[in-house]
Amino acid sequence: MRFPPAFLDEIRDRVPISSVIGQRVAWDRRKTNAPRGDYWACCPFHGEKSPSFHCEDKKGRYHCFGCSVSGDHFKFLTELDGMSFPEAVEKIADMAGVPMPVRDAEEERREKERASLTDVMEMATTFFQERLQGPEGAKARAYLRERGLTPATQQSFRLGYAPDSRNALKEHLAAKGVPKADIEACGLVRHGDDIPVSYDWFRDRIMFPIPDSRGKIIAFGGRALAPDALAKYMNSPDTELFHKGNVLYNFARARQALGKGALAKGGTVIAVEGYMDVIALAQAGFENVVAPLGTALTENQLELLWRMAGEPVLCFDGDQAGLKAAWRAADMALPAVQAGRSARFALLPEGKDPDDLVKAEGPDAFRAVLAEARPLADLLWMRETSVGVFDTPERRAELEKTLRELTSRIRDESLRYHYQQEMRERVLSFFGSQRGGRQGGRPGERFQGKGAAPGGQFARGGNAGGRTAITESLGRSALVKRGAEGMSVREATIIVALINHPALIDENFAHVEFLDLANTDLRRLHAAILDAMAHDMADDRNAVIATIERAGCGEIWERAVALIKRARQWPALETAGLDDARDAFNQALHLQRSARTLHRELKQAQATLDQDPSDENFRHLLEIQAQFNDVQATEALIEGFGVSSGRAGRA
Repeated sequence: MRFPPAFLDEIRDRVPISSVIGQRVAWDRRKTNAPRGDYWACCPFHGEKSPSFHCEDKKGRYHCFGCSVSGDHFKFLTELDGMSFPEAVEKIADMAGVPMPVRDAEEERREKERASLTDVMEMATTFFQERLQGPEGAKARAYLRERGLTPATQQSFRLGYAPDSRNALKEHLAAKGVPKADIEACGLVRHGDDIPVSYDWFRDRIMFPIPDSRGKIIAFGGRALAPDALAKYMNSPDTELFHKGNVLYNFARARQALGKGALAKGGTVIAVEGYMDVIALAQAGFENVVAPLGTALTENQLELLWRMAGEPVLCFDGDQAGLKAAWRAADMALPAVQAGRSARFALLPEGKDPDDLVKAEGPDAFRAVLAEARPLADLLWMRETSVGVFDTPERRAELEKTLRELTSRIRDESLRYHYQQEMRERVLSFFGSQRGGRQGGRPGERFQGKGAAPGGQFARGGNAGGRTAITESLGRSALVKRGAEGMSVREATIIVALINHPALIDENFAHVEFLDLANTDLRRLHAAILDAMAHDMADDRNAVIATIERAGCGEIWERAVALIKRARQWPALETAGLDDARDAFNQALHLQRSARTLHRELKQAQATLDQDPSDENFRHLLEIQAQFNDVQATEALIEGFGVSSGRAGRA
């Protein structure tokens, strides 16, 4: 039923959200400040050992800094306990001592009808399962064996078989007393004014029951066994229970798998294209996998993915159709991305889907595909530069215009700024960093010149030494070594500037929350900053430093400040003005993001070149080296300015 907004507001205000959540979690005594209505706990939505789940009575909201779930009283009960929204409202109203409003008779009738329809769908599921195991299901069982699905997997996903009959299911349900109207309302038969006698919707098909978020069957997918069937796959029609664009296959099981600790182990939810891909991957050990229902990913389905993980991996078949599907998904996701909410894209080998891959090469082959998943920005850049020739000023301007239009779609102002900055730098690198070759060609031609054979291909057999030297020089890169060794000036500048100038914390809240730091000690200072933020003390320098001292990180703070002073990075120090500190922070943050991204890409490129020492992979390694050189030069210039500038005396 629909509830008046004033009623919902009243019961929310009367019941502290901590009293709802406190029934399911144990509050962390060290971080919780009960008198202020500020609570911390280990997240009940995903496995973790340190508390990152934050609850504020004043705002009536919760948020997990680990898996990004958030919501209010009602969402907590519907998401974690599987209650319906009316059930959640009734529980909060009871806790508030407020009587429920008079129920709408029509809505109540529809709710009872939905409950009745799920019972009918359960009966249909059992019918299909029994037919799969009976004499009629021999052909279907043979197909499933051929696809490599074990009986245990078939049972786990409740697979079934719809007999090649116009009325087998309809007569079975009617014999059990199910009204004709309910059978029709479930979408189990085709009916209408132009159909004199209704008949079964699914015939001679492998049946895939589709559960909702609570695990109740709300629809079916069917895979035809007859080679001349008009549609190889078909779904139930939209009903009171089922709307195809709002459902992900295997959502409930995948969310449960993530809740058991997959997120804490660095995993995420993976979206593939079909039922069989989900089931084959689950059998291979990948339980956190979902799929849209035979159509392109919808905005509602993407929202479901983001409810499970901040950066889902969208996996597409390795052909032209799969690449186009990835581009469509990228365009759909782009307006809604924000800090902590994006996507990565994994493209399978040519002609392979996940089912084929794990069957032929095993689970490790699919893990390798996931490891090479690329960020959204990479996919957009690849699409816009992979097919064009940019050999004139007009064509280069057209590329820049296209990228500006793309990034302008991002609704989040902060992220839009960073995407625009990222694309500007890629364009500058693309058009400005070529050495020895003609400017502005295709991306694949940008490293033509020194060491290249005619036609733009690297000479066979003559570049082993050059490749080795470049790989070794990349391994010695300051950016790589700084990520693996001691405290870097860049990372120290970010942290010291934030602590000395707390206004930067408020201005860059999302970036501070998701900082990616290589140095372990600086990560401890970052955790102390987050702790101060959680306790509303991040607007005062002395309060932040007190939080650092309580966390036992005072010596780390002193070392970070000493490093900044030695490097003459005076804008990060307490004596600098806020505008200077802001400029230094923004420069360091941008370099940090670039360096961390390049560090990951370097590892991937080196691994790829080791496995396949082709010209294409070598050129890709050279491209990363050029980007490294650009970032290193910028960083050296900034650090050199700190040493040579007369303003360094302020430190």
